[in-house]
This record gives sequence, C-alpha cells and structure tokens, in this order.
Amino acid sequence: MAAPSRAPRDAQALRLVATFLRMGVQTELQYRANVVFSVLQSVVAVATSLAVLGLVFSHTDALGGWSGEELLVVMGVYVLMGGVIRSVIQPNMQQLMEDVQQGTLDFVLTKPADGQLLVSARRFELWQAIDVVLGAVLVAVAVVRLDRPVSVIEVLGFLTALVLGAVTIYSFWLLLTIGAFWIVRVDSLVELFDGMYQAGRWPVSVYPGWLRIGFTFLVPLAFAITVPAEALTGRASGWLLLGAAAFTVALSVLTRVLWRVGLRHYSGASA
Repeated sequence: MAAPSRAPRDAQALRLVATFLRMGVQTELQYRANVVFSVLQSVVAVATSLAVLGLVFSHTDALGGWSGEELLVVMGVYVLMGGVIRSVIQPNMQQLMEDVQQGTLDFVLTKPADGQLLVSARRFELWQAIDVVLGAVLVAVAVVRLDRPVSVIEVLGFLTALVLGAVTIYSFWLLLTIGAFWIVRVDSLVELFDGMYQAGRWPVSVYPGWLRIGFTFLVPLAFAITVPAEALTGRASGWLLLGAAAFTVALSVLTRVLWRVGLRHYSGASA
C-alpha cells in the first residue's frame, strides 16, 4: 500500500525541484555578463594550477608515485568537483543557513515534498558550472596523454566514483550546515571547508599519514577527488570502489538522521 501513495509524492517533489531549477536558470540568464567574469576567473585559476604543476615536474618525474599526466587527472577532477560545489551544493547550503538564521525555513518545510530534497535543490548558479566543463576538458586531455589506454571498465569506475564523490561532498556540506540548527551561525565552518578543499588538488597519498586520514574520513577529499582519479588511472581496485560506496551510504544515512534531529530543534517564524 505504501508504494502507490509514495509515487505521487516523489513525482510532485521532482516537479518542484524542476521548477526551482528552471527559475534559477532564468534568474542567472538575466545577468549574462557574469559568464565573462566566471570564465575569466576559472581560466586564470586553471592556468595558475597548471603552472604550479609544470613547476613541480620541472624538478621531478613523479610526485608520490603519480606521473604528471595522472596528476592532471586529479586536477581535472578537482576543478570539476569544485564546479559542482559552487554551482549546486554551496548556494543551497548558504541559503539553508540564511533561512535557519532568519527563521524563514518554514516556507520550505510547509511545502508538500521532502524538506531535505527541497533545501538541496532550490538554487543553481549556472555560470559557476563552467568549472565542470573545464574540469572535464582537463580530464579528457590527461587521458589522451596517458602512456596507456583507458579501458571501458575504468571509465565506468571513474563515473561511478565521481557520482559517489559528489554525494559524499553534498552530505558533508549538509552536515556542516545542519549545525546551524544549534549554533545558528556556522559561516566560519564553511570558510574552513573552502580552505581545506584547496588540498584536494593533490592526491591524498602525497600527504603525511595523519593528514591522509583527515582528508579521507573527516574532510572526505579522498573519496571526492582522489578515488575518481585513481579509478580512471587504473590505481583503484574494486574493493576501493566498494569501500567508497559503503562510506557514501553511511555518510548519507548519518546526514539524513541528523537532518531530522536538527528539524526538531528549529524554531522558525511559526514558532
């Protein structure tokens, strides 16, 4: 009996998300000049990263066992995932923080759809998605330059790990944002994550052991960036991908539980 009643609710939720997405795109298209600044900013950032990578490999042939082409894959995933964060995840999490601080989250919670889904898909900054394209181009160039062919299995593993990484980063961001139900202002935590994310431009294996653990389980950069790069370069085993999937599921469940707990502590305009 539960399945028939759930299907209409899911369809309604998807329609609401599609509406939010369409409104977000229409809003972004009103400010088309932003695309020039976004492209310029992204190109400068990528060019700077490539210059640093070139400088490093002018003194060595490998870094932590990674060749220059393999590290270019890591950089591509880093840029791509950053685009996902800045275009979808970060805008929605910042909006959620503002709603909790101002007591306006009621407008979302009273809608006939899952609250977590709606707060996660209300905003979409179109021009920030340029980094997704640039990151994909970097990955494609790196694959062409690799000294060995990339198999279909490795590509599928890469795409799977990329999706898992995006879900992991989303769950981690939402965990940080949920803190607003108790602390109210968690802006400093968001800035801290932005700083830590910079470390993702290098594979976690190049860091000391304690940082490697931190960037794997506390701030999951390994699952979001390094694991997809390892999958595409033939470094990842099936067990590693299974472990990444298990970690993503566990983190998603924890996030869902804490989201529900946090809602019980929320006092909005209707309180």
